[in-house]
Amino acid sequence: MFENDFLEKFTRIHPATPFVFWLPIAAFVLGRALYTHSLPVATAVALVPVGIFVWTIAEYILHRWVFHWTNETAWGKRIHFLLHGVHHDFPNDKDRLVMPLLTSIPLSVIFYSLFSVTLGHYAPPFFTGFVLGYLWYDGSHYAIHHFKLTSGYGKRLKRHHMLHHHMDHAGGFGVSSPLWDIVIGTRPKVKPPVKSAHLSPLGK
Repeated sequence: MFENDFLEKFTRIHPATPFVFWLPIAAFVLGRALYTHSLPVATAVALVPVGIFVWTIAEYILHRWVFHWTNETAWGKRIHFLLHGVHHDFPNDKDRLVMPLLTSIPLSVIFYSLFSVTLGHYAPPFFTGFVLGYLWYDGSHYAIHHFKLTSGYGKRLKRHHMLHHHMDHAGGFGVSSPLWDIVIGTRPKVKPPVKSAHLSPLGK
């Protein structure tokens, strides 16, 4: 994808890397908040699932309006391909199914800064939940493409995402959860195959 060997290497990522990198950071952020007693333990723990829930909103927004952003200029098409188009062209490339650190680290800085400004001392446990939600997204995405999901929920989640890939790029933006596609009305649609018209020699 890149002529530059450095960029090529660091845009490929082992699926375990996000978990190895981000779980200790999430634990440190939460642990530090609890150690410094900046929040009651019950409040800090309660904010974690709130952060997970808010991740589902961020996931939908990023997938729909950032990853699927398009522009017909040459540079616009290139940016789209680098952000997400490569995944649609090569959906089973196991090294490009989770977010590379070159992307997730800058995004985390932006989100943590935003949470710090808006939430103050509530930000650390909220951010911890947000990171856990992101990891669930990355893990779900890899599993959808590379594992045989046998549970009812897993099968529905896989079908939801496969419809997005193969039938309706304008729907199915939730990957770890279809919640916001249901709420907003963007569930992927099953499109009937296009039937070719076979004309007789007389044009009838």
